[in-house]
Amino acid sequence: MIRRSSHTLIVWFVVWDLVSVSVCWLGAYLIRFRSGWFPISKAVPDFASCWMSLPLILILTLVAFRMAGQYRVTRLRRFREELTAVFQGTALLALFILATIFYQQTEYQSRGAMLLFSVATLCSVLACRRLTWNAVHSLRRRGFNQSLAIVVGTGRVARHASRALRHASWMGIRNLGFVEDRVTRWSTDLDILGSIDDLPRLIDRYRVAHVFIALPMNRYHEARRIFGILSDRYVEVQLVADVPALAGLSLTTTSMDGLPIIGLRESPHFGLNIVVKRAMDVGLASLAVVLLAPLLGLIAGLIRLTSPGPVFYRQPRCSLNGRTFSMLKFRSMREDADSGGEQMTAIRDPRITPLGKFLRKTSLDELPQFLNVLGGSMSIVGPRPEQPKFIREFAQSIPNYMARHSVKCGITGWAQVNGWRGNTSLRKRLQYDLYYITHWNPLFDLRIMVLTFWKGLIHRNAY
Repeated sequence: MIRRSSHTLIVWFVVWDLVSVSVCWLGAYLIRFRSGWFPISKAVPDFASCWMSLPLILILTLVAFRMAGQYRVTRLRRFREELTAVFQGTALLALFILATIFYQQTEYQSRGAMLLFSVATLCSVLACRRLTWNAVHSLRRRGFNQSLAIVVGTGRVARHASRALRHASWMGIRNLGFVEDRVTRWSTDLDILGSIDDLPRLIDRYRVAHVFIALPMNRYHEARRIFGILSDRYVEVQLVADVPALAGLSLTTTSMDGLPIIGLRESPHFGLNIVVKRAMDVGLASLAVVLLAPLLGLIAGLIRLTSPGPVFYRQPRCSLNGRTFSMLKFRSMREDADSGGEQMTAIRDPRITPLGKFLRKTSLDELPQFLNVLGGSMSIVGPRPEQPKFIREFAQSIPNYMARHSVKCGITGWAQVNGWRGNTSLRKRLQYDLYYITHWNPLFDLRIMVLTFWKGLIHRNAY
């Protein structure tokens, strides 16, 4: 059933891609040369030359879109992957057409028409894909085009996988039940269909199309046995990662001299990504300093009026690769607050000034850190920095804690906008920090910034 559905969708996409490209190719000519919207300084090419080149354009379309992976249709495909494929396919098609035009020296050469064609093709193909997938997902949520799955395991990972399949009903994958060799009294609430050895019988009986291996990490060696049992069955097999045991996991695949290599944790902060993130930091931090200058001056004046001591408080914190820097904050405690050594802030801490309590609650004490961002020691978005003394303690008791220092620390972060700040679980904060590191992209940063203003300014756990 899955193969028939996939082939139908592939044919559907091919047909509409060819229709869209044809309309965009001819439409670009008409808009550029016949609409009167654009000035024409050269001789207008004959419409016949545009029409005669259309068959070659359609052949190049199929080649480019196929190379970009636009016809890989699976139930687990996300729209983000579709979006990337359409961008790549359109860019590749434009390059193919330009190379062909320059090689053949055809009469139809127009940079304006090519630009119109590329933009129109991108928008029309993407719109078709989006509308199609919305319709397919809607039908699947209503029970059409369903595919059955079996989850191997009954523990935390298996239950999480089952919940994920229910929530992602747009995929049209329904969990039939669980198989497990080590059934315990804690598993009586689940639909256990049998043991692992029963998988071939269950697949044939119910025409199961997916098997999700969702075992804890200490049982990963059983995956080889399961794969062997399923070797003579046409069924898709997915391994569900034990995420808490593999915090910060980001699977990537590559090859080295023909040897397949799977990356388990690779930071996306490298190459051009670093340049993009730094440019965002400098631009947005500069804008923030300019716009917030009156507020910064007002807070500084109030601090000087309400308590003796400096306006700013400097504290050693750790950022990228564990390097120490002086983090700036508006002073919210008495001048002699650290006379007894570094210590965590306690509930109703007598060292906090009345104004300081307000600044902490509203996160206004963090505003000077935009200067740290401009200086390069911090980023606007990233894991919150900790003091070196506490980092040494946390690294000994929390596995993988130091992985959060593979990027610059930030003024705000994914953990903070999800409520994990102040006196909350360190392990949860680490989990969210590592998720941010391995899934970073510029739009993710912008999303966190918006969420910070929406629900992250008021610090409910501050004291």
